[in-house]
Amino acid sequence: AHDVQVSGSRQRADPTRLTDVRGKLPPSAPGMRVGLYGGSFNPAHAGHRHVGLMALRRLRLDRLWWLVTPGNPLKARGDLASLDTRIGAARALAAHPRIAVTGFEAEIGARFTLETLRYLRARRPGVRFVWIMGADSLASFHRWRGFREIADLVPIAVVDRPGFTLSASSSPAARFLDAHRVDERDAGALADLAPPAWVYLHG
Repeated sequence: AHDVQVSGSRQRADPTRLTDVRGKLPPSAPGMRVGLYGGSFNPAHAGHRHVGLMALRRLRLDRLWWLVTPGNPLKARGDLASLDTRIGAARALAAHPRIAVTGFEAEIGARFTLETLRYLRARRPGVRFVWIMGADSLASFHRWRGFREIADLVPIAVVDRPGFTLSASSSPAARFLDAHRVDERDAGALADLAPPAWVYLHG
């Protein structure tokens, strides 16, 4: 998962006109548990699908949305494939009836994860969203725009990643949120908890 998504257009799209394939919000209904897994997916690979399937199972999600971002300034963009190319490849790889792939952030002009979550909370108030990130993202989470507000908006699931276990667990954000950490055995209840609440998933 990545933060600071940057739109390729300087103008913000009208949020009421999400009509193209990449810009539509996937369907949902009040009460549904929906995981949000953001990233550049450049390219989408088996690790993304593994994380997705594990999140669906262990967090007891009804749906998982892969949010393919326009770009991430924390990473080099010189070899970044086009958004449509990455969305198409991600959809082909996901191949699961409960995983939806969308690039709607580009359509609404969202530059930061915080903007995305504010948008979703305002327009899908009855959906129980959970933000999903890798341990590498938790290690730098304190650098994200409004990370404290992000933690106040949605529960967060952090998926362990080899090489980042120690740095993630000792990161400023992890220390700041330590009192709100949920035992991994209770991960299935995360979507029902009022934020801030987060869980660290191994495996």
